[in-house]
Amino acid sequence: MHSTVKNWLGMTREQLDEIYRNAEPGAFPQGDTRGTAILAGSLFSKSVAAFARLFAWQGKIFDMFCPNAEAGVLINKILPLGLTFVVAKVYRDKSWLDGKDTIVIDYSKTSFFAKVIRDEIREVEPGVYIGKVWWGKTRILDFALTQHRRE
Repeated sequence: MHSTVKNWLGMTREQLDEIYRNAEPGAFPQGDTRGTAILAGSLFSKSVAAFARLFAWQGKIFDMFCPNAEAGVLINKILPLGLTFVVAKVYRDKSWLDGKDTIVIDYSKTSFFAKVIRDEIREVEPGVYIGKVWWGKTRILDFALTQHRRE
């Protein structure tokens, strides 16, 4: 696990919100990313993150095909086998948290099961993103994405 993400697992929701507010949208992720669910403020956040990665969600695969890679789609990697499922549109828009620019992951028109979900991400350092998950207009979870490094 990336050291920055490991530090986030011990933070409160307010601390994670502050990191998010201070970050810029940054570059769109490209290709495969590793996901970490963050149950902010919980003594069990490391266990929850490990359990989620093993049995539920491993990350996202981005395909930014529009000019200048400014919009595209993604597929979530889920289940222990890393199956790809749940498609979303990806584009820049205003954050529901603070009204500033962010990268939006929008499931409303691409997924029957996740149509009420909206993710927002910002790049904190190259290839490391902090994210917010919204169910309707209620924020339910934080998460991290780390870009796989090409060797």
